[in-house]
Amino acid sequence: MTLYGGQGDPARTMALLWRAHSPTGSDVPRVRRAAPGPKQGLTVDAILDAAIAIADTDGMDRLSMRAVGERLGTSAMALYTYVPSKRELVDLMYDHAHADWPQRYPLDGGPRAAVRAWADDLWDRYLRHPWLLQVSYARPVLGPHEQAVLESLLEVLHAADLPSDRLRPAVSALFHLVRGAAQTATEARAAAAATGTSDQDWWTERSAVLSRLAPDFAQRFPRSTALAGSSSTADYDPVRQGKDALDGGLHLLLDGLLADGGAAA
Repeated sequence: MTLYGGQGDPARTMALLWRAHSPTGSDVPRVRRAAPGPKQGLTVDAILDAAIAIADTDGMDRLSMRAVGERLGTSAMALYTYVPSKRELVDLMYDHAHADWPQRYPLDGGPRAAVRAWADDLWDRYLRHPWLLQVSYARPVLGPHEQAVLESLLEVLHAADLPSDRLRPAVSALFHLVRGAAQTATEARAAAAATGTSDQDWWTERSAVLSRLAPDFAQRFPRSTALAGSSSTADYDPVRQGKDALDGGLHLLLDGLLADGGAAA
């Protein structure tokens, strides 16, 4: 299920996203409703923490304002005082899940090491909150934490003196690489949970059937066979395979982007 951000009220959503980052530091006024007031002590951050916990554990399919209210011991109506609807909630969750992102990555080991550290952090964030990958980034939510992820990468590429005409494709390629590797790993993990069949068993069973049905497979597809032979299905781990693919892809991509010779690979 793909979710698209930016479907809520633009003014209210942006005000909530940037509530703690205004020049005055003031919070956004609550929505005025005739319903009874919210439970004392309820905050936007508390709502987001509860919503993210539900998404992490049960997935976005189980997320609703009612489920968040139940987790907080209150009603959905009380939440609407702070967050107008689930449409705004998704944007706020997405941005909030990227909070505490490093402002800068040390360049002591060179730009290659800094980009790798950035990519590892984004990979870890996706695996910790796999539902993030369901939120399309065709339309960014334009929140401060999401923006910090981009800004920290741009700082590294700026320090590497990357030509301006290569900057936009470089950023796009790096985001796509990390997101794609994490998407494959999380989907494989989800498939095992949904079907009750491990990836190792899946590959073993189908490889045996394929060998019987197409005994000349290796002769017909020698390059594919050689590629498959470089890894074993006996200890197949989709997360490790995904991370290996990410590391290998980064190595190739950075060779092209940052031909600085002395930077750590």
